[in-house]
Amino acid sequence: MLTPDQKIPHFSINIPNTLTILRILLSPAFVIILFRHQYLYALLIFAAAGVSDGLDGFIAKHYNQRTILGAFLDPIADKVLILSAYICLASLQIVPIWIAVIVISRDVIIGIGVAIFGIFNVRLQVNPSLISKFTTCLQIATVILVLIDPDPRAMVIAKAVLYWATAGFTVASGLHYIYAGVNMLQDALGHEDPD
Repeated sequence: MLTPDQKIPHFSINIPNTLTILRILLSPAFVIILFRHQYLYALLIFAAAGVSDGLDGFIAKHYNQRTILGAFLDPIADKVLILSAYICLASLQIVPIWIAVIVISRDVIIGIGVAIFGIFNVRLQVNPSLISKFTTCLQIATVILVLIDPDPRAMVIAKAVLYWATAGFTVASGLHYIYAGVNMLQDALGHEDPD
């Protein structure tokens, strides 16, 4: 039985990392089933991936199984699933293209920011903010709602509220990361010793 005091190697394939890898593998299955218009199965896969996300985080935190591999793979698994969902749903005209563009653009901008930190050889330490976590919840809730009833004419008001809330928080969290990143980069470069 696992105990909170167990020590796990940084790159161990433990239970949380296994769940994260399985979540990555679920993404192509989700895409295939979605394009086959099997929305109930797509919803079940998406929900299972969401449960595994919460479960791997809980196990990693409470049973001392946090690893470098897990810290690297977990956000990738989340982004692969969410971005795949929005790209597919927009291409199937289930969600408006503009909401997909906003969600995708935010992550592209964040990715560019990470690359800039790498170019300047500055260590990046970012803990997900409350607004970022809430943004992810809204993005997931939007996908779940439209998969429950993919007809754009159904639940129009509920969907519109979620679309605009998701868009607003996605933009706000993106601006928050840009602001934090610029300040972090300026501080790091400003404290470098002159040659």
